[in-house]
Amino acid sequence: MSEKVILILVDGMRPDGMMQCGNPFAQKLVENSTYSLNARTVMPSVTLPCHMSLFHSVDPERHGISTNGYVPQVRPIKGMFDRFDDYEKKCAFFYTWEELRDLVRFDHLDVSLCINQHKQTDTDNKITDAAIKYINEANPDFLFLYLGETDEVGGHDCGWMSEQYMKSVSKALSCVERVQNSISDEYTIVLLADHGGHDRSHGTDMPEDMTIPILFCGKPFEKGKEIEGDVSIKDVAVTIAKLLEVPPAKEWEGKAHI
Repeated sequence: MSEKVILILVDGMRPDGMMQCGNPFAQKLVENSTYSLNARTVMPSVTLPCHMSLFHSVDPERHGISTNGYVPQVRPIKGMFDRFDDYEKKCAFFYTWEELRDLVRFDHLDVSLCINQHKQTDTDNKITDAAIKYINEANPDFLFLYLGETDEVGGHDCGWMSEQYMKSVSKALSCVERVQNSISDEYTIVLLADHGGHDRSHGTDMPEDMTIPILFCGKPFEKGKEIEGDVSIKDVAVTIAKLLEVPPAKEWEGKAHI
């Protein structure tokens, strides 16, 4: 099955925000994906713990990250990049929030690029442009693209489900659409959020914070199929590993949706 995968995470994108933001690409994506709009993230529903669970397929109690401050794992678990590099997959990491740097060691990557969202504007578009250029030049097996304006500019500054938040979600979806329109059909796009949000915050076990969208869009997946049963952010690593024909790490807790 060995496929190529682009994993795109839109920070703080609630499923209802995605579907109500006014960007028609949201509905198009659902119609062309195997998906859940009722998937669950982990507690605490905070960016770095959620990303650690995304990449390592375990709960925060196991990987040890419970805040946005990184600490080394006491009982290390290989994450997606470590595991894929073991099988000589070409991997890349494009992001705009510097704290994500600790998710992966640089020697497991072909390319790592950070555009600092605290120093520059329009970073979602800038990092997307850079990722598209790299994909077309290098044809990686696996690329992670992080879009952070939805959380930073939309949610925390103006409030989840506010007008500015909705504009940020729509902008992020337009970035996803540009990626899809720029790549060959050998790639599967996996789109998700790390957490949701309420008012101007997140981190609780409220449904608004815990519920996230997860969509798998590519040749191996049935179009317009809603996944039945429980879906977790921990399932993403296992599903991508199966697409890349890489055995998951023995500690990973998620299940594959293919």
